[in-house]
Amino acid sequence: MGFRRVYDYVAGKKDWGSYGLPHAGTNVPARTAGDVARRDVPTCSLGDRLADVRERVRGAGWDTCIVINERRVVLGRLGRKALGSETDASVEEAMTPGPSTVRPSIGADALLERIRERKLTSLLVTTPDGRLVGLVRRGDLK
Repeated sequence: MGFRRVYDYVAGKKDWGSYGLPHAGTNVPARTAGDVARRDVPTCSLGDRLADVRERVRGAGWDTCIVINERRVVLGRLGRKALGSETDASVEEAMTPGPSTVRPSIGADALLERIRERKLTSLLVTTPDGRLVGLVRRGDLK
């Protein structure tokens, strides 16, 4: 067949898809969370001052900020309440740790159903090792 190198991805198709890597076939959703995730969601780090983050996030037109480390692993989330407070706490003090996430491979229809069932406005999309892909808003799925 002319292939010089052939690799065996031992972890399997589900793992491959959960990293948002390209896939094809008859069982692949037309749109996935990875396809519709907003990659421009604001991010910040644990040591940032809440006042600085608040100004930057509001200026960008967002009401949430995702707390990540240097490898883009999600550590927490600053929501409306934290960003609306006038305290000058650190991000680490104000964040909600360990927010709920989904994988890039989940179908958009299944994701919308999950968001509706849980009465959420958005969900974070991360890889299996916790790296931020983006954020999906309910309105992005309609």
